[in-house]
Amino acid sequence: MFERHYLGAYWGPRKETALECARRAEFFFHLLAECDPTLVQWYRGGRGFPRELPGFPVTSTSEEWEKLFLRGVNRTDATKRVIEDLGFRENVWNAKKLRTRVELHCGEYSIFGNGNTCLIYPPEEGPERERMLCAPLMSEVLKSVALAWDPDFAMVSSTPMVDLIQKRPREVRVGWLTYLSRRQGRLPPLPAPVRIEPVGELGWLLVLSEEAMTATDPEHVAFTARVRELLDRAGLIERPPPSAPVE
Repeated sequence: MFERHYLGAYWGPRKETALECARRAEFFFHLLAECDPTLVQWYRGGRGFPRELPGFPVTSTSEEWEKLFLRGVNRTDATKRVIEDLGFRENVWNAKKLRTRVELHCGEYSIFGNGNTCLIYPPEEGPERERMLCAPLMSEVLKSVALAWDPDFAMVSSTPMVDLIQKRPREVRVGWLTYLSRRQGRLPPLPAPVRIEPVGELGWLLVLSEEAMTATDPEHVAFTARVRELLDRAGLIERPPPSAPVE
C-alpha cells in the first residue's frame, strides 16, 4: 500500500508582517539549498510562464517573497478586503513531475484561524522519493524548517500513520522524525533506538528510525505509539488553546 509521507510544521498565532515572513522564507530556502541539489531552484504558478519550465522561477530573496506573500493574502469574498489576521499563503515546487512541493502559511494571528504551517510533500515515486525519504536528508530538511520558522512542533510521517497515532485533534503529532520546541517542556528519557539531537537553542530533533516508518508495519506503529505515550506523560503532547499574540 502506498503511503504519502510529508513534513508538517505547526505553530500558533504569531503576528508578523509580509516582510518579516519573507525574511524567514529567504533564510529557509537558503538552508534547503544546502540540504540537496534538488532543493535549490523553486517555481510558482501563474498565467503565462514558459511551458518548458515548471512555473515562474522564484529567486528566494526577501524582496521577492514579500511580493509573493502580499499576493497571497486572504480576502473577503464580497468586497475583497484583506483579512490581515489570517496571514499569508504561497506554494512553490521544484520540478514539473516527481516534484517536491512546499506550502507556506505564516503571519496568522487570529485565534480562530487554522494556524501557521510549513508543509513539504516529497515526490510520490521514483529515485527522488527514495533519496528524500532517508533519515540524514529529511533530518536536515526538518532542522531547516525549525531554524527558519521556529514552530511549536514538526514531524515527518505518513497520513495513515498520523491517523493511527494521533489521539486528540490539536495535539503534537509524533512521527518517524519529530521536532519539539523547548516551549513544549522538557524531554523525558526515551527508549532506544531513539536518537535525540539539539536544534540550536530552539528545541530537539527525535529520530525514531533510520528508515521511513509506515502504518503497514506493526512494529513501526507500536514503537511510535510508545514514544508518543512517554511524551504525553511528560506533558509534551497536549497543546493549549490558541491565544492572541501580545502586541
